[in-house]
Amino acid sequence: MSGESSTPLLQVESAERHFRIRPAAASSGGLLRAVDGVSLALRAGETLGVVGESGCGKSTLARMVVGLLEPTAGRILIGGGDLWESGAAGRERRRQCQMVFQNPAGSMNPRRTVGASVAEPLQARGARKTGDQVTHMLERVGLPAQFATRMPHQLSGGQQQRASIARALIAGPALVVHDEAIASLDISLQAQILNLLVELQQVTGAAYLFISHDLAAVQAISDRVIVMYLGEVVESASASEFAQKPLHPYSIALRSATLTPDPAVERRRSEIILRGDVPSPMNPPSGCRFRTRCPLAQPVCAEQKPALREITPDHRVACHFAQPQPC
Repeated sequence: MSGESSTPLLQVESAERHFRIRPAAASSGGLLRAVDGVSLALRAGETLGVVGESGCGKSTLARMVVGLLEPTAGRILIGGGDLWESGAAGRERRRQCQMVFQNPAGSMNPRRTVGASVAEPLQARGARKTGDQVTHMLERVGLPAQFATRMPHQLSGGQQQRASIARALIAGPALVVHDEAIASLDISLQAQILNLLVELQQVTGAAYLFISHDLAAVQAISDRVIVMYLGEVVESASASEFAQKPLHPYSIALRSATLTPDPAVERRRSEIILRGDVPSPMNPPSGCRFRTRCPLAQPVCAEQKPALREITPDHRVACHFAQPQPC
């Protein structure tokens, strides 16, 4: 899954995305900081998993990375160049980023055949004869060639998602963002799609930004993992180190709620129930945003915002009390 190059394909530098909420939608109106100071890097051929509860900002981050939302502040770089640079250079960088959505049926035109939808990225680049490439790509994702003439509603949910993956990959993008791409599928189909994504990455060399609320899926496919909470990154680690010893109290709670395939481990698993509700992103807590639900919270957590500090070379955590764990 991991790439060999040390040069980041994707760099997100202190990115923010704010939404102005009108008084009609909220009692007093205000500013919603959906993504607030997020930085990350992703190398070619690597998979970075982003996990967090609904509303943590991960889908907003996904749309920023593929050029569907412009950052309010900060920068997004593809191959060292600004994604939002004007002119041909910026457009080409945005073409290098494709997305697979949670709802495959909603991402395809219901009035066009599957083949026509899959061909759209090629046509956007000026290609006219796309039939052979569409057939090849459909077969690569496990769909028979005759599916090109079918309408989206004639496909099952798993088949629709395979077609969406084919469309995302057909033009050879450098980066594919998977935004809850398996969330709408049953468990058996989720495993099939995860295996397919790994196989396709080995062939295409594309980098993946894999976004999900499902920690088990993120750990299964990712080289590195970041955890988001209320618009911020609270932990970043290699997938192997994160699986062995998550350090942020929120990450530990997420892992405790994740089922494991090992019966012996599953019998010992004790789920941590977090107190309270997720605070409103319109008015996040001072200091550490997780402190209102954290079992370790102390007065300093309200007074000082914890920096995302290095615990080991492959592990950073934003918590005043996180410490290296014995191997």
